[in-house]
Amino acid sequence: MTSDVTSLIPHRPPFLFVDEIVSETPEGLVARRTWRAEEDFYAGHYPGAPITPGVLLCEAVFQTGALFLARRATGTELGKGVPLLAKISDVRFRSPIYPGDTVVIEVKRKEEMGGFNLMSGSMKKADGTRVLTVDFAVAWKMPAGSAPSAS
Repeated sequence: MTSDVTSLIPHRPPFLFVDEIVSETPEGLVARRTWRAEEDFYAGHYPGAPITPGVLLCEAVFQTGALFLARRATGTELGKGVPLLAKISDVRFRSPIYPGDTVVIEVKRKEEMGGFNLMSGSMKKADGTRVLTVDFAVAWKMPAGSAPSAS
């Protein structure tokens, strides 16, 4: 199902941390990710006792937020930009993630203000154990130096 994900957001391996979209509503989206033992970052974080870096767990939530916004923007001018993270707040880590763990990621849009989408995100292990919560803001923008497409 990665093709559904890569058709919506610009992220690609090795910096793609969402495997599939599980479900969506008008208010949010649920995705899934399995953390694979062969991923390069485990070699250095930490050798002999690998644990998934918290910043990558957060990135998986942010990418899920981008997927939600991309699904809402399909066919609009907004869909021609890229998601840019504008703010991160109140991140709380509750349980570590190890190679082989599968997580469920949920994002909900709280409000839109001035082109910014204020969102909340959470991650749980497949067994329901809470992993993290975070509030964040995303904007869709054309990257600097990019010309709008002629289509």
